[in-house]
Amino acid sequence: MHKSIAIVGAVLIGVLSVSAQDADKAGVAVKSGQKIAFLGDSITAGGMSPAGYVMLTVAGLKANGIDASAIGAGISGHKSNDMLARLGRDVISRKPDWMTLSCGVNDVWHGANGVALEQYKSNITAIVDQTQAAGIKVMILTATVIKEDLNNSENQKLAAYNDFLRGLAKEKKCLLADLNANFQTAIKAKTKPENALTVDGVHMNLHGNQLMAKGILGAFGLDAAQMAKAEDGWLDIPGTFDASPMLQGTLKLSQRQQQHLETIASKYGLTVEQAARLLYAAPALGGVPGTTAADVEAFLSKNAKENPASVMQNSLTNAITVLLGK
Repeated sequence: MHKSIAIVGAVLIGVLSVSAQDADKAGVAVKSGQKIAFLGDSITAGGMSPAGYVMLTVAGLKANGIDASAIGAGISGHKSNDMLARLGRDVISRKPDWMTLSCGVNDVWHGANGVALEQYKSNITAIVDQTQAAGIKVMILTATVIKEDLNNSENQKLAAYNDFLRGLAKEKKCLLADLNANFQTAIKAKTKPENALTVDGVHMNLHGNQLMAKGILGAFGLDAAQMAKAEDGWLDIPGTFDASPMLQGTLKLSQRQQQHLETIASKYGLTVEQAARLLYAAPALGGVPGTTAADVEAFLSKNAKENPASVMQNSLTNAITVLLGK
């Protein structure tokens, strides 16, 4: 009798656990097994890289138990007229469940070769109408920025395009990720003049891609706890931090590994580049650090004042001399 009660109790607990998990995802618009098409320009094309906003969006959903897939539909230089022309081929024919639309930067940034506001409105409306008519749900992304100077003439002109997108999303009952508003907030909070979110004022660096992905995930319905899961998952995506420039090699680290490297550098009074070079040069400095934390600490304490670049250069030239026999 007691055994039967225990079995029933275990079954009920299992059902409750599954229900709780489903409840966690109930507020998220995207479901496992669905496909998301990302229509856009070079920002979206770049978003297909491991640390790009497209892949971060998919990874963020997966971190929360939602296994969705991405269809990349970004082409460099494209404007609203280009995207409308290829909508059937690149999006509708591939039968996604969702489409995100990122368009507007090039329509303004290209100046005389761009797309005037009234034509832009017509193009974007047609894209949304055709996509919805095909049974595909739409999320509209407001255009990000054109250089990280919010007061320049291009960003001032872009404001009207984004106002239209906000109104259209409401009219057509699309989800809206107001990325421009998020970028404005982040840029206003900058303490240094250099770019914080982009590599060139337009195309995203890691932080810009993450800000875009967070805006999209939030628009899909992720709450604060789910967003935290997404961001934690991003830390372990391989190759998101490129250490090649500092090492003159091809080593790439995850973001979490980069954070650990920053901590190590700070502890030993080194720059991140110096710490990376020192650990990278370990064989030339007397052997690879041991397998315990104590071994690595001893190595760093002994060699922190060395010049890894010089040691590596000497090791290389000595090895060449030995191999050539002169």
